[in-house]
Amino acid sequence: MTSVHAEPPRAEPASYAGLRVGVVGLGVEGQDAVRFLHAEGASTIVVFDRRSAAEFADLHAALNDADFELRPDSPRSLDAADFDALIVSQGILDAHPLVAAAHASGLPISATTRLFLQRCPTPVIGITGSAGKTTTTTLVHRLLQAAGRRVVVGGNIGGGLLAQLDAIDRNTAVVLEISHTQLLRTDRSPHLAAVLNITPNHLDQFDWAAYVDLKRNLVQHQTPDDIVVLPIDNAEAAALASDTPARRYWFGTTPGEHGAFIEDDRIIWRDDGAQQDVAPLSAIQLRGPHNVQNVLAAVAIVGAWGAPLESAATTIADFQGVPQRLEEIATIDGVLYINDSIATTPERTLAALRSFDAPIVLLLGGREKQLPLDELAAEARKRTRAVVGFGEAGAAFLAPLGTSTDVPALRNVPALPEAVSSAHELAQPGDVVLLSPAGTSFDAYADFSDRGRHFVELVQALARERIERGGDGAS
Repeated sequence: MTSVHAEPPRAEPASYAGLRVGVVGLGVEGQDAVRFLHAEGASTIVVFDRRSAAEFADLHAALNDADFELRPDSPRSLDAADFDALIVSQGILDAHPLVAAAHASGLPISATTRLFLQRCPTPVIGITGSAGKTTTTTLVHRLLQAAGRRVVVGGNIGGGLLAQLDAIDRNTAVVLEISHTQLLRTDRSPHLAAVLNITPNHLDQFDWAAYVDLKRNLVQHQTPDDIVVLPIDNAEAAALASDTPARRYWFGTTPGEHGAFIEDDRIIWRDDGAQQDVAPLSAIQLRGPHNVQNVLAAVAIVGAWGAPLESAATTIADFQGVPQRLEEIATIDGVLYINDSIATTPERTLAALRSFDAPIVLLLGGREKQLPLDELAAEARKRTRAVVGFGEAGAAFLAPLGTSTDVPALRNVPALPEAVSSAHELAQPGDVVLLSPAGTSFDAYADFSDRGRHFVELVQALARERIERGGDGAS
């Protein structure tokens, strides 16, 4: 993604000490950037954000008393001649008016992931993919800890690490969960790069080729001394093997020569002709075949890193997953309520549907990403008793299900509270009520976690109400 500059680009600084630096966005990454710039000795830090100064009243203490000026997120707030560099948070694209103006002026632009990969004193494990990143990254963390390594986790999970560089040394294992937008401005690859899968996502922001290119950016700066971990069972991600000279390891249900595979219902690790029995497949406590892939990916990453796998079976058996991902909330009147708010694409909702044998009351809604819905509609016809649409895209998600007699009961409601009430009315004992929305949360919530927390609160309130009315309540 090359930008055309009206002015020749200025060189990116090797240090920000004594420089005037702008930070676009004061979310998690922006706060990390402010802490880092303050510690490095930047002379001026200006934060550009849509929110007001009143909303940031308590942030100065949280940011180690770093002195920064807040300005509106607008090109009119930026005089490039007054700045030496700009640091841009993920999710803010090059087309953003302020960033575009900075590009046109030749102002050097960087991002926290890029800076961290440039400066980290120890080799980094970087994990990306359209789905499964957080689950895999969390399990890699636990497997490395069980192997006796000191581990630091960051990126999309665990917060920013740029301001923590001083606490990281060569004996630290650094694991980064990296999103597609965090790859937008990177110019180097992790020592171990793992791409879990590539499936249609974020097509409201990027076309398919551009989205795949962002994932490719994780591996294309590698050297022959590096390591790449790729899936056998996802053709788009597997094809990235041709974009890196790194040593290749694989994971998947089809046995291969180097990596983590399934054989005779067991997880095995193979490398250089040696084979290790890691754990029985039954040790995996997570629902769904997609989570089998996540566990295989984690084993492949840890094995390729060179960490011992002797304790992996116990770690895998103890791993119950992470919140918002097929998270069991309660059983009310014989109905199991599941929070899968992380499912912001049809692909992830498909994986959730395929994780249950019981009839499902599916909650679909939020804001759609203009992704194909036909496969989701076909699976919902087979697996659901009812589908409840909610929020901005509720009706759009229900439309492909049609109106013939072979479709489940359909109901569209304004918001999540009404969706939970409708699901309770429609579900029967033995069913699963599944919040797996297939859309983002941004029509009504700050993020998918916020939406998931609200779902949990609604289910817990429903359980209390059933107990007060003398029903079975929750278990």
